[in-house]
Amino acid sequence: MYYPEELIEEVRQKSDIVDVISGYISLQKKGSNYMCCCPFHGEKTPSFSVNRARQIYKCFGCGEGGNVITFVMKYENCSFPEALKMLAEKAGVELPQAEYSEEAKRRERRRLRLLEVSKEAAKFYYVMLRNERGARAKEYLDKRQLSDETRKRFGLGYAPARGEELLAYLRQKGVTDDLIRDAGLAKTDERRGTTTQFWNRVMFPIQDINHRVIGFGGRIMGSDDSGPKYLNSPETEIFDKSRNLYGMNYARSARTGNMILCEGYMDVISMHQAGFTQAVASLGTAFTPGQAALIKKYTKDVLLAYDSDGAGVRAALRAIRILRDAGMSGRIINMSPYKDPDEFIKNLGQEAFQERIDHAENSFMFEIRMLEREFDLSDPEGKTDFHNQIARKLCDFSEDVERENYIEAVAEKYHIGFDNLRKLVVNMAAKTGGYAVQTAERPKSGIQSRNKNTPEENARKAQRLLLTWLTDYPQLYKKIKSYLSAEDFTVELYSKIASRMFADIEKDTFNPASIINMFEEEKDQSEAASLFTTKLPELESEQEKEKAFHDILVSVKKNSHDYYSARSGVDIMALSKVIEGKKALEELNNTHISLN
Repeated sequence: MYYPEELIEEVRQKSDIVDVISGYISLQKKGSNYMCCCPFHGEKTPSFSVNRARQIYKCFGCGEGGNVITFVMKYENCSFPEALKMLAEKAGVELPQAEYSEEAKRRERRRLRLLEVSKEAAKFYYVMLRNERGARAKEYLDKRQLSDETRKRFGLGYAPARGEELLAYLRQKGVTDDLIRDAGLAKTDERRGTTTQFWNRVMFPIQDINHRVIGFGGRIMGSDDSGPKYLNSPETEIFDKSRNLYGMNYARSARTGNMILCEGYMDVISMHQAGFTQAVASLGTAFTPGQAALIKKYTKDVLLAYDSDGAGVRAALRAIRILRDAGMSGRIINMSPYKDPDEFIKNLGQEAFQERIDHAENSFMFEIRMLEREFDLSDPEGKTDFHNQIARKLCDFSEDVERENYIEAVAEKYHIGFDNLRKLVVNMAAKTGGYAVQTAERPKSGIQSRNKNTPEENARKAQRLLLTWLTDYPQLYKKIKSYLSAEDFTVELYSKIASRMFADIEKDTFNPASIINMFEEEKDQSEAASLFTTKLPELESEQEKEKAFHDILVSVKKNSHDYYSARSGVDIMALSKVIEGKKALEELNNTHISLN
């Protein structure tokens, strides 16, 4: 749904950032700003600052920053339209409704109907668990030590032994057999007609990120029961196993900075009950790239809490590769001496599990440790084969620094000479076509030399600082606009900000918070917010301030001149900018600019 910029700005202006954020976390006034501990990363000393005048926030610890809309998006883990709707509703701003084709409306009506059917089935199972026929299921959940609050939170239920009871209930509600089947709750064949596959099982409603029931998992209650241990809904129009995760509707709002990936429903439920509300599990299938993409929307730090048996290790190794391909880091929680998180927490408790989280093993080092099991390291040939396999895996790292760090870590752990392992990786890369290792000698100190900033970094810093100056002193723009344009900012992000900022200052409507709305990427929003929250160097005299501003302005203009000079041979517009820039630089060097 597209919303006009004017409407977005109206919602933002009517949603005071201090009032909105105060509804989520406690703020304390410190000078002209409001402070608190950052809700987006763990900290003990407040570094999260909210500025009412500029309607922006910035964490000086983790770098998060933005306006009231980006805050709601981040805190609620929701999309831009969803955040806008939340704020519009609170502010009393009416948003236009999306217009759909007749076919789209028909599909949406059918989807909503299937969701209603699933919700009714969840209600039925929920009630069945709480009457006399659910006694055995209650006994099973009691043995698993699940509280009434936890059972209610996850909507746990019971499918009675006579599965046709569900069908009768839904038919009484006016649901056709076709809809029951299409919702994944029944099957139809010529001999038996419509029958449900869920009977005499504890039922786990599967919810999407918006808490809507989209499917079910059913578990037998004892070893004497027949059928598979777990039975899951088939894929339907509303249930895609590869793109949903059990528990994600709660985990997405956890404030832990990570997610814990488990194997089963009970692991997730017991972990949430113990306070680890960031736990999720795949839905009766192996972990998929689609599920990795879903997790990546909320975090890049994933901890694996898979069973410690052979099957669990194989599943963890597969998940590690999927996470790595998706650009995420995986760490492994050691469950020893227990099989799974449920057993571990019941026996050793919450604090012990948190300690295992804090000391979770790096996924690559876990892979190497599992690889070690395949070789006889007491045999020289086996040891050589193991080292070759390590080198092969190290070739997969495309970044030189990352690869060097892992070579160092592996060499230290397995008592292999760093240079020997490095040479082995170079040779392996040549043989297999892996990423090449730079042949520069490693500093003997083990610490890379610290270089001075490159010209590009200095230019970026100057452009950034000039925008901060103009944020604090917008009146200066009219004094320097004959020397400066948005094109003088050679960093694309800064050029976009400058263009909008200069136009707004001309119209006397400059507001930093509105500029943040220009950007869709979270990193761009944070970068923009940092420009408007950075403190200028504290200088005592007015003369010192004027000199500092003049130097920054000249630096940006000189970089612009050099930038376009390098392109003047092939770009006629660049040649024009060079001529203009040279003239402006000559004038600036002889011009005094007052801050008043």
